[in-house]
Amino acid sequence: MINPFSKFKEYYKKMKTVRLVAVSFIFAAVFAISAFAQAGSTIKIVVIDTGAFAGDEKGVGGITKYVNAMNALDTEFQPAQKELQTIANKIQALQTEIQKLQTPANPNVPIADTAQKTLQTKAEEAQNLQIEFKRKQEDAKVKFERRQQVVMGPVMQDIFKSLQDFSKQKGYDLILDAAKLDAQQMILGYNPEKVDVTKEFITFYNQRPAGAATAAAPK
Repeated sequence: MINPFSKFKEYYKKMKTVRLVAVSFIFAAVFAISAFAQAGSTIKIVVIDTGAFAGDEKGVGGITKYVNAMNALDTEFQPAQKELQTIANKIQALQTEIQKLQTPANPNVPIADTAQKTLQTKAEEAQNLQIEFKRKQEDAKVKFERRQQVVMGPVMQDIFKSLQDFSKQKGYDLILDAAKLDAQQMILGYNPEKVDVTKEFITFYNQRPAGAATAAAPK
């Protein structure tokens, strides 16, 4: 089954080289902190799971501004999603019809000329729809990514600024992203009750006065 909008749900995709640079930076930071700690200083390290900013299926709320921005983006692209799904359904229906025409009730009887013509017509229609689907999907993907930067960019900048304020207020020396560490399989184990401050930060952010970061309206 074709998934017409599968490419549009990946916010902030990272290329392999960028991930490697990020991992190298984390290792360097951890080694530097370890050396600093061995010198007799106390380092306070915590983790925040940025994947929780969007909430989850269990009803745990995320960052309200982040969730609202994502919902606004999804709503904006619902017409494009609906159009792609309609084309995908037509392709699926044609493929089913073609398969039936290619499988006659009596395999010993050749397919009639009229059936052959119908088969060829439907095959061409399916091919044209697939070309149209790919073109519209790529066009929508470009527009989505452009709007994603406009809608989500200010929110992410505001969240990052708040992370700096949060770390200073709480006295944290370093905050690591648990989601990225887990994706890179760099977490072997930790005590979430002691080092995971995700919920604490989400509450901190949601209670702040409304800032300038709002979802931009489509032009």
